[in-house]
Amino acid sequence: MADLSNLRVGLTGSASTLVTEQRLATVVGSGDAPVFASPMLIALMEAAAVDCIEAQLPEGHQSLGMHLDVTHSSPTPLGFTVTATATLKSVDGRKLVFEVVAHDGVERIGSGLHTRVVVDTTRFMARLAAKSLPRP
Repeated sequence: MADLSNLRVGLTGSASTLVTEQRLATVVGSGDAPVFASPMLIALMEAAAVDCIEAQLPEGHQSLGMHLDVTHSSPTPLGFTVTATATLKSVDGRKLVFEVVAHDGVERIGSGLHTRVVVDTTRFMARLAAKSLPRP
């Protein structure tokens, strides 16, 4: 098994994005209100978790998102900047759980838990390639 000793509870990471037309619910298909879309919030929270731990992973490994339990609690209009922060809350073998929160400069707009798993990149890509082969 890979050495994951650099992954310590308490590590933090962040990611920010400007709310542009392309990130509105009306454009991504997640609603009729011209506000920051929930799928974009989720992607930002995942990016914060990646920022938190990717530099700490052993060479040849990466993390993959596998579960999200997120509440999008407040709307954010066009032109605002949203920042998500992820804090590593637990490490159980290859499974990592993060607390994630997002803020739009005025208030907290979302929060929840995000789980990722650490994988060997070469093995993962081989599995993906095998799945892509034609089936009899």
